[in-house]
Amino acid sequence: MRLWSVHPQFLDRQGFLGTWREALLAQKVLAGLTRGYTRHPQLERFRAQTDPLASIGVYLSALAEEADARGYRFDRSRIMQPADAVTPMEVTRGQLEYEWAHLLVKVQTRDIDHFEKIRDCEPLPHPLFTVVAGPMATWERPSSSTT
Repeated sequence: MRLWSVHPQFLDRQGFLGTWREALLAQKVLAGLTRGYTRHPQLERFRAQTDPLASIGVYLSALAEEADARGYRFDRSRIMQPADAVTPMEVTRGQLEYEWAHLLVKVQTRDIDHFEKIRDCEPLPHPLFTVVAGPMATWERPSSSTT
């Protein structure tokens, strides 16, 4: 499961569609509707929120907006708590930079044209997140290709 902290505009098609599916799964986990993935480290930051379902709803809603911009039709009715006012979540600069490097490695192998478009960009956070100083998150499980 990868719930990207980077803005969805940077995700290639495969990463973007996968993030939508994985965020829907995360929503089910947070709602207690599945027994799988309940201990997944990516969910720690959502569980730490006052209203985890509202936070994942904002996350999913931003993905749905990006889908509209790309001409995709995501089923918003699948979002249990659609975008509402929630306190932005923090992501550390170190986490955002780690994810950016990880994304670039993945996109370079999957979609070289998209890689060329984003490789020199400054990574922006997903609309749910505010960037703060700090290292990579303690819940992150780094891959050998980006460490």
